[in-house]
Amino acid sequence: MNGWRTTVLALMIEAVSLVSCNSQNATKMNGVSLHNRQPAVAGSFYPADPAELTGMLRTFFEEAPEARLEGEVVALIAPHAGYVFSGAVAAASYRQLPRDKQFDRIFLIGTSHYVHLPGASIYNEGNYETPLGEVKVDTELATQLIREHKVFEFDPSAHSREHSLEVQLPFLQYWLKKDFRIVPVVIGTQDPSVIRKIAGALAPYFGGNNLFVVSTDLSHYPTYDHAKVADEHVLQAVVSGRPSQLLQALRDNEARGYPNLLTSMCGWPGVLALMEITQDRKDITYHKVLYRNSGDAPYGDHQRVVGYGAVVVTMKEKEEGSDDYLTREDKLTLLRIARKTLEERIRHGRLPEIDTTGFSRNLLEPAGAFVTLHTARGELRGCIGRFLPDEPLYLVVRDMTVAAALQDYRFPPVTPDEVDNLDIEISVLTPLKRIHSIDEFKLGRDGIYMVKDGRSGTFLPQVADETHWTKEEFLGHCARDKAGIGWDGWRDAELYTYQAIVFSEKEMLGK
Repeated sequence: MNGWRTTVLALMIEAVSLVSCNSQNATKMNGVSLHNRQPAVAGSFYPADPAELTGMLRTFFEEAPEARLEGEVVALIAPHAGYVFSGAVAAASYRQLPRDKQFDRIFLIGTSHYVHLPGASIYNEGNYETPLGEVKVDTELATQLIREHKVFEFDPSAHSREHSLEVQLPFLQYWLKKDFRIVPVVIGTQDPSVIRKIAGALAPYFGGNNLFVVSTDLSHYPTYDHAKVADEHVLQAVVSGRPSQLLQALRDNEARGYPNLLTSMCGWPGVLALMEITQDRKDITYHKVLYRNSGDAPYGDHQRVVGYGAVVVTMKEKEEGSDDYLTREDKLTLLRIARKTLEERIRHGRLPEIDTTGFSRNLLEPAGAFVTLHTARGELRGCIGRFLPDEPLYLVVRDMTVAAALQDYRFPPVTPDEVDNLDIEISVLTPLKRIHSIDEFKLGRDGIYMVKDGRSGTFLPQVADETHWTKEEFLGHCARDKAGIGWDGWRDAELYTYQAIVFSEKEMLGK
């Protein structure tokens, strides 16, 4: 340990410049991919020797508070400084995870310390390497996210030196007993509107068997006493679960003028994205687990410190049939938007102006939705929807109304004389939940979304009521007719369920 300690004493609390290194292997060695991202801060932020690193992690976890939180852990926030300063706090977050759980994916979200990006970069060209071995990247999903969302790209420079993601991996490798895959996301913007789009793109993967890990430190370089006050203010905002409160806390600390305060939270864009995903969800709770700053470490002083917080997010099991996502007024507002859109677009060739004054938060957040048109006799006249939008719900409903009327290939475009006789039905979708057995799928309650070999397809829950198929017929028709992967293709496809909040003009307005 003496060599490691000597190295630490020569480091800054959190390096602002690092010796450059190659993030991609130049040759293939021992079966490792040419494009694996190599460690950039092993030997500086944490030990490069596997045995030494394992021993250090063991000590951190032995001292960390045991898990006593109610609910399922679906996200955590952990610091990313040198382990001798922040490792104990990081372990306090990770110790709340059940060691035996098999996570489908771990979304690793950090904020770029080195490059600016218009959105975020997702690593999709190989796996990550640490002294404890290779960590697999879900390159298929990473590529899909980049392809489907303009806010994502792959920029190698965003990952090559970035330590905020790398330092989290040894904690996961040490603590989790089962293999896992990661989706490495580096956010390079501080624009809240863009961060909301990032949150909207990631929201369908939140919960279930996925875990979100957000990497951030707290205050940088105030005195010990000032840090404790500033950090507590920010942590209380995070625990509130309200994005606006976090942004206000950051402004408050800046206005208070603490000497040498460079930032109150270096990774706040990642934390904000997580809070945007969970906002207004009554089944989500944020917990502060542990706080310390570098002044508490043997190598820290009290004149220039960095703060570290461990925060864990839990989800309680949702009551079956719960439908409190949209209020009656929300539903009526969406129906009015759809009706106005249908009339303006079909009869006048234009989209209506929408005044969002007084809209609830749910209408302003991204969410999937389908719009279905029925004739007066109840016959289907058009139905199109979107699963992974990067627009607010009210705009998704507007756009899908136009699509259902004009772009459903099964029907000719709606004509002006049809408009008044059509009934509009809207299905707002809850977030996708990955399932591993069809026993988890309840026919009539759940919609199904399946993905295989780059193909995908879905059936809304109400299709079961309309067709009276068995569960296997429901899945078979979706696989063959929607996804194009053959009748039995669902058996080895990725399956996701969701619920649909369905409401129509006929139901709510008596039309």
